[in-house]
Amino acid sequence: MSDVHDAKRGMDVHHGLNGNRRVSVERRDGSRMVAERGRPGYVQRGYSYHGHDFGRRAYFYHGHEYNRFYRGYGYRGLSLNVYAPGFYFAPGFYGWAYNPWAAPIAYGWGWGAAPWYGYYGGYFTPYPVYASADFWLTDYIISQNLQAAYAAHQEAGEVDGTPEAAGGTPELTPDVKQEIADEVKLELALENSEAKQTAQGQDVDPGSSGIARLLADGRQHVFVAGDALDLVDSNGQECAISDGDVLLLKTPPPADATTADLVVLASKGGKECQKLDTVSVQLTDLQEMQNQMRATVDQGLKELQDKQGKGGLPPAPPSALAPPTQTEYAQIAPPSTPQDEADLKQQDQQADQAEQEVTADAAQDSGAPVSEAPAAPVSVELGQSLNQVEGAMGAPQRVARLGPKVIYYYTNGMKVIFIDGKVTDVQ
Repeated sequence: MSDVHDAKRGMDVHHGLNGNRRVSVERRDGSRMVAERGRPGYVQRGYSYHGHDFGRRAYFYHGHEYNRFYRGYGYRGLSLNVYAPGFYFAPGFYGWAYNPWAAPIAYGWGWGAAPWYGYYGGYFTPYPVYASADFWLTDYIISQNLQAAYAAHQEAGEVDGTPEAAGGTPELTPDVKQEIADEVKLELALENSEAKQTAQGQDVDPGSSGIARLLADGRQHVFVAGDALDLVDSNGQECAISDGDVLLLKTPPPADATTADLVVLASKGGKECQKLDTVSVQLTDLQEMQNQMRATVDQGLKELQDKQGKGGLPPAPPSALAPPTQTEYAQIAPPSTPQDEADLKQQDQQADQAEQEVTADAAQDSGAPVSEAPAAPVSVELGQSLNQVEGAMGAPQRVARLGPKVIYYYTNGMKVIFIDGKVTDVQ
C-alpha cells in the first residue's frame, strides 16, 4: 500500500519509492502537522500580517526546535507556501557575500571522518578553494542535504555500509556545481533586494520571491532537492529523488499547467531517477524545493557571518557584521505549544493504526480472511490532548463544550473530560 487517507483522523499517509513514510494531519484547530521518519517534523499555524496570509512552521528534531516562515500565495489555482526569511542581514553583508573575495581561500570543513561523507564520497567532492561565498554556500547546501539524507536512511535502518554512488568521477560535476553556484548568486541578490524593501516598511511580493518569478524570467534554473520525492519520468515510469539531487528547469510550463518538466542533472542511482531523465514535478513540490534551498542559504549565511575571519575565511568589513534583523511577521507569529512535539512523536503509532484499519477493511470487502493478529490496545491517559485522544479513539459521537471544559462522548459509553485541552478524567 502506498497511500492511505483516514478521514476520521484527518490523516494522509504516503509511502515513498525509497521507503520513507510521510504522515500529514489536518488538526481541529486549523494547524497542519507533518511527520516523516528520520527527518524533522513540523506543525504549521496560519496567521495574518498586513492583511496577508502567513504560516509559521515549528520544526522539531531530536529535542530541538527551529522555525521557518511562509507567505501564502495563489498561483495557477494552487495555494503555495513561499519562503519568507525570518531575518535579513545588513546590506554590507550581502555585498561581501555576493562579490568575489580578494583572493581564493582554502577551507577545512572537517568532514573527513563523518559517516555521511564516506557514504556519498562518489557523489560529492567539495571545492579545493573558494573564490567567493556563492561557491562556499554551494558546498554548504549540498553537504547539509546529504547529511539529512544519510540521517533519514540511518534512522529507518536502511544504511547497510554500502556507499551510494561509490567510485568513479563524482556525480556532482564542476558544471553542475557551477549551475548551483549561479542560482545561489541569484538568491543572494533577491534577498538583498527584499532586505531593502523590508527596511523601508514595504511588503515583499511572494510572486517575486517564489517560483512564479522563476517560471517567467526567461532563464534556466536549477533546484537542489531538500527532501525525498516521488516523480514520473517522460516514459511514465515512477522514480524517486532525494536530498542533494539536482534538477534543471530548461523551459517554463504552459500558462495553465500545474506541473513542470525538469531534467535530472545529478542523482545517486538505485531507485532514483536517472541522470538526464526528464521528470514531471508538481509546482507545489517545486516551490518547496526552492523554499528549502533559500532557507539553507540563509542558514549558511548565518554560519558564514559567525565564522568570517576564521578557519581560512576572509574577514568581513565592519558594515557586514551587524547582527541579522528579525522581520515583523516573524516577531508576531503564533508560538508553538508544548504539546506539538508530543503529538508529532505519536504520528507513527497513529499512522500504523490507520493503515491496519484500511488493510482490514479492504480484506473484508474482498472476502479475504483478515489477519487475526491482536490489535494494539487503545488507551487514553491523563494529560493527553484532543488530537491524541481522537487519534487513538477516533472522532467522538458528540461533544459538549463548556468554556475551558470539553467532554467527548463515545458510542461505547465512554466519556473523556478535558480541561484547557488536556485529559483530566475518563468515565
